Amino acid sequence: MSNSTATTGSTATKKAPEDHDQSPWFLPLVFVGGFIFGIGLALSQMARPEVVLSFLQFTDFGLIFVMGGAAAVVSGIFFVASASGRSAPLSGRRYTRRLKSMDRDVMVGGGIFGVGWGLSGICPGAAYASLGIGNVVILYGVAGMFVGAYLQGYLREVRAGTAATQPAD
Repeated sequence: MSNSTATTGSTATKKAPEDHDQSPWFLPLVFVGGFIFGIGLALSQMARPEVVLSFLQFTDFGLIFVMGGAAAVVSGIFFVASASGRSAPLSGRRYTRRLKSMDRDVMVGGGIFGVGWGLSGICPGAAYASLGIGNVVILYGVAGMFVGAYLQGYLREVRAGTAATQPAD
């Protein structure tokens, strides 16, 4: 996998790896993984908003076992994969932790996500699985997710444009 550099004047900037560097199996396997995830959510009843709301109201703790089991499996796999020093077979990227700062955007986004989860009783992944089991009313929540994602992207571009046009001190 090669990183290309583009030169502008006397400075060189690194570009992100090209999408065509990935295996042709990458996207089909992402869809298969999402399908398996959806089946798991449906079988565990986590695609039903009333079950999730029962958890949030402290009357049904089944969600803790589903989330805890998933976290344990993923943590083990990630630990083994990152300790191996190998690269992912489909993307060619190394297994590493990506540390991100806990800034204002992360806190606000997490708060909005939590409020939306509490109000609707469903998170984005489970919303799609819920559509698959016939919960058509959840389309309102899915539409809200798309509006929120678009708004976040728009505001990020506006802030980036504003920061780029301000003179340096």
